[in-house]
Amino acid sequence: MPMTVRRLAATNSLGLSVVAGHGHVDLPISWAHAIELQDPSRWLAGGELVMTTGLHLSRSATKQYEYVERIARTGAVALAFDTGTVHEKVPNAIIRAGDELGFAVLSVAKETPFIAISRAVIDELTADQIRTVQAVVDAQEKLARALLDGVPALIAALGRAVHAAVCVLDRDGAVLALTESASSSLPERIRERSGKERSRVVVDDDGHLAIHKLAVSGTLAVASDAALDQSERLLVGHAVSLLTIELAKPLRVVDAEQRLRLAVATMVRQAGGEVDESLLRYFGFESGSPVVATALTDVGPLLAATDITSAALEEVAVPYLLAPLNDGTGVWFVVKSEVAEKVARSVYARVRENSRRSINGGIGSVRPMSGVAASLREAVSAAKVGQVDGHTLVPFSELGTFSLLLSVQSNDVLQSIAAGGLGVLEGYDAENGSRLVDSIEAFLHHNGQWESAATQLGVHRHTLRNRMDKAAELIGRDLDSAHTRSELWIALKARELLQAESNSDHARPPLR
Repeated sequence: MPMTVRRLAATNSLGLSVVAGHGHVDLPISWAHAIELQDPSRWLAGGELVMTTGLHLSRSATKQYEYVERIARTGAVALAFDTGTVHEKVPNAIIRAGDELGFAVLSVAKETPFIAISRAVIDELTADQIRTVQAVVDAQEKLARALLDGVPALIAALGRAVHAAVCVLDRDGAVLALTESASSSLPERIRERSGKERSRVVVDDDGHLAIHKLAVSGTLAVASDAALDQSERLLVGHAVSLLTIELAKPLRVVDAEQRLRLAVATMVRQAGGEVDESLLRYFGFESGSPVVATALTDVGPLLAATDITSAALEEVAVPYLLAPLNDGTGVWFVVKSEVAEKVARSVYARVRENSRRSINGGIGSVRPMSGVAASLREAVSAAKVGQVDGHTLVPFSELGTFSLLLSVQSNDVLQSIAAGGLGVLEGYDAENGSRLVDSIEAFLHHNGQWESAATQLGVHRHTLRNRMDKAAELIGRDLDSAHTRSELWIALKARELLQAESNSDHARPPLR
């Protein structure tokens, strides 16, 4: 909080009182200056508290009025008039000038030396500077921490700190990050106003635009209604440095960071909560962070898939851990729970688009960092169901009972379930060109409604009845039994999972 005329006058030990310009006492004092010249204006720069004993002050009321007028015109904030050395009180002309000109005049008690007033002002100015510097340092630390969450997070933090719209463009002029408060026209305004200078400020009808070149990596621009103050300019300069370092990371540094990320992800999956806290913090996590694992399968060549997934995660700019699945069929990543589903869907869409593959995905449930392995198992199970649903992203929480039970089984178990219920029927279909398995599936899907099931198959209901009778004969079971129907339905679901996985490998596994 700056020292103002009001605050100075309220300092009891100084014996000051406001005698004129009462409505103009909230201006900040930049310095306290004792001067006895009849015309001190040439020595003033604005913002000063002028102190005088009135030693050379004219006795003419007109001259006294003009004396105050000259000081006020310089931008000085107040006149402190001593009442013990030359004058017993502040002259009436001085008071009248202060009131009429809107300029504060203070009466100084005779026992108050000017040095005490100067010391009070200087001490407060020093304290205010220290507070300002500390505030800048604190804000710089916040910017550095924000960068852990990516360039967009840094830009958002800078925008809040300087109360302005902020935008970062890459070297080609594409938007890397933009604060929510920025207008959609800001990027184009930056492109039009950028020059060859490293830094420039443009003032136009839209306000102030400070443009800073980021070495060879792009441009940072800050759009504000008014000019930034010194502290805000320091923060912008700090952000420029952070961005330059971040965007100019050598490839070997990026590669080393990704290798470390993979190692930490693997450790988290294997060791849970026993991972070094500093490693987690480096990637933006805490040991107690609630997180969610997402698995992407059938992604194609693993190295390329990992790079594509990493790039997609960098785009959404959230802390993440990333590693390949143990069986080599895909990749998995961990993000904080509050953004998990949004990030998973964004990354799934981007990986699917860039890999040009019909990938599968699953989202695990919320777990602490120590429970990542469990969340990953759920994600893999959900991804397996995603194959059946036509290559989609499936949250574990949305799995039905049958899907949930079957998705956690191995392929060998699924083979046994499917073959136990349908193996004989598939064999018969293969040898005779019949459609017993399809008929049972349609019959069960329509809850035993003959007409609806027959319509789906494109046959007469009597034909369907004959097929059901044949199927019952082959498996030796009563199809009217709820138990038999349940077993067949489970077998069909197991068959779906196997077929989906087989289709991903372009080869359908046998059921026997």
